[in-house]
Amino acid sequence: MNTTVYPGTPYPLGATWDGEGVNFALYAENAEGVDLCLFNTTEDPVENVKIRMRERSHHVWHVYVPEIKPGQLYGYRVYGPYEPENGHRFNPNKLLIDPYAKAIAGTIQWHNSLFGYELGHPDADLSFSNEDSAPYIPKSAVIDPNFDWEDDKAPNIPYHKSIIYETHVKGFTQLHPDIPEEIRGTYAALAHPVTIKYLLDLGVTAVELMPVHHFVRDSYLADKDLANYWGYNTIGFFAPDVRYSSSGVLGEQVKEFKAMVKELHKAGIEVILDVVYNHTAEGNQLGPTLSFKGIDNASYYRLTEDNKRYYMDYTGTGNTLNAQMPDVLRLIMDSLRYWILDMHVDGFRFDLASTLARELHEVDRLGSFFDIIHQDPTISQVKLIAEPWDIGEGGYQVGKFPPGWAEWNGKYRDCLRDYWRGANSMLAEFAERFTGSSDLYKDDYRSPTASINFITAHDGFTLHDLVSYNEKHNEANGEDNNDGESHNRSWNCGAEGPTDDQLIIELRNRQKRNFLTSLFLSQGVPMLVAGDEISRTQNGNNNAYCQDNETSWLNWPEADKELLDFTRKLIHLRKKHPAFRRRRWFTGQRIKGIGLEDIAWFLPNGTEMPDENWNHDFAKSLGVFLNGKGIKAVGPKGEQIYDDSFYVIFNAHYEPLSFVLPPEKYGNLWIKVLDTSENTIKEEGDKFKPLDSIKVESRSVVLLKQPLKK
Repeated sequence: MNTTVYPGTPYPLGATWDGEGVNFALYAENAEGVDLCLFNTTEDPVENVKIRMRERSHHVWHVYVPEIKPGQLYGYRVYGPYEPENGHRFNPNKLLIDPYAKAIAGTIQWHNSLFGYELGHPDADLSFSNEDSAPYIPKSAVIDPNFDWEDDKAPNIPYHKSIIYETHVKGFTQLHPDIPEEIRGTYAALAHPVTIKYLLDLGVTAVELMPVHHFVRDSYLADKDLANYWGYNTIGFFAPDVRYSSSGVLGEQVKEFKAMVKELHKAGIEVILDVVYNHTAEGNQLGPTLSFKGIDNASYYRLTEDNKRYYMDYTGTGNTLNAQMPDVLRLIMDSLRYWILDMHVDGFRFDLASTLARELHEVDRLGSFFDIIHQDPTISQVKLIAEPWDIGEGGYQVGKFPPGWAEWNGKYRDCLRDYWRGANSMLAEFAERFTGSSDLYKDDYRSPTASINFITAHDGFTLHDLVSYNEKHNEANGEDNNDGESHNRSWNCGAEGPTDDQLIIELRNRQKRNFLTSLFLSQGVPMLVAGDEISRTQNGNNNAYCQDNETSWLNWPEADKELLDFTRKLIHLRKKHPAFRRRRWFTGQRIKGIGLEDIAWFLPNGTEMPDENWNHDFAKSLGVFLNGKGIKAVGPKGEQIYDDSFYVIFNAHYEPLSFVLPPEKYGNLWIKVLDTSENTIKEEGDKFKPLDSIKVESRSVVLLKQPLKK
């Protein structure tokens, strides 16, 4: 290879092919020297060419190498002091992944050489390892950024029309009998016509993909022959994970990901990425040296003030990225912009987002991270969803994120679970959650769509398990069932796990319908977890992060077709009726010209709910009137939006109740649309008059419609 090199430029960071050669640029403020190492194949145990990067501008080392092309494999060796007590862990014996690598060719093969210190040495990480890690670490790959996007356009679905489907690239298709076996579990499978037809029939508007940034399988899981299935262990913030590629490892995974996005966009489905910018896969002081730790540990990570050998850990994973540092913030922002502009994704869900807000120790809701995103003309325009907590002090920040952000509403999940399992919870909170959680978001000029409502998520019980298990059953994880949340607010309906008791099975099925109905009739943005609509089970495992097997994958051959049909109809009911997806808050005040409120609450006897009833923890039943003429929003051309009016009856009591319908001023004809006790959804059901009595079965929801008079 011709090793003639030119100075190159410090920007853009990473490896950039211009058609004639590649510019390499690496930020390493505290480094004293950097070698660019080139490899011919993924199997090469040592670099074929080593190039000393002699140019340095603004703490960025750079060089231009002519004639090399996409598919070129490379890594870095970085020189500097090895002084863990001062925060420096430079060790040129370690080949390092480029933080800006657009593709990573392969996965880590665990070996002692991946650690910057000698494993087993009495001085632990204060010792120094001379072993070369190059044979065991995946190489970064130069990519060709060109791709025929055709006329790809972002669907730009507004939040109030969004229905988010949280799924896993591999788990969704790995067992699908109608998808070609050679592409199952990959980006290509998610773009397959069978997958897209399923998503369209279901009615979801966005897939929220669990982490696809290149991640690391933890060594302790590898030792137990387990995997990091969820992927919350990132090492490459620009590289789509190679495990989900059916087409190759030298940049083909990038094109396959883009092709997936393009096909989903053609179907009008958005792509949201679950991203992990709070920590990396390098762990604490005893973790491996794979990239950031060896490039410039003191810059990339939050270190403890009194001893920089140790890491601040707000995530429970060993380290925290130092978003206080401008160049680390730039890494995060460059990554986000790359996924939007180059990969065409439509939004992000930020794992443990409170960590990113931490300026010093406290959570600063207007930290520099949020300021920068707010003013960025690209990032600020996509969907931004926070998981609003971390494990640090003051880390539970539900309702505290700035305008423009939506949040996973953990309080919604907890309240709805408590209500349907019959726990002593206040009707007042249930009403708040059902109507969009104004107590959390209204005072900050946010709308009901700030609330991402969910009953389950990837982390915890599936919907089927939520109604089938009182206790977690995580023995397969190899941690003696000590991992995972112990307080799940679940109820097994009378038997733990599988049962032949038909009454219990029937109750569980009704409870699933109750949860789904509550979710899709609530104001806010509903999020459904892939598989909940087909009764997917993890057999009581509520922390299946390490189960890359049938425990986690969707079992399509055993899909619950009845629940799937119910869920489809429920989603399409929501999409048809703007009464369930309002952009403005309810006021409870009378509407001019109508004389009715936009919402009203009723006791089973048909009278409006008095104030004192809201705080009764024994009350399990109520009716809700949703006025279709009280939707305080206009359409795209300024037209007033009207809809049918609805009456929703919730009965979480263990016995049937008779409900008296509201008086005539609320409507002179009510049509039953949905009854979870009958497993029915139909536009034209039984008809009722004002003040008629309707029997509502135990633990069920009934929805009635008052057709709009044009």
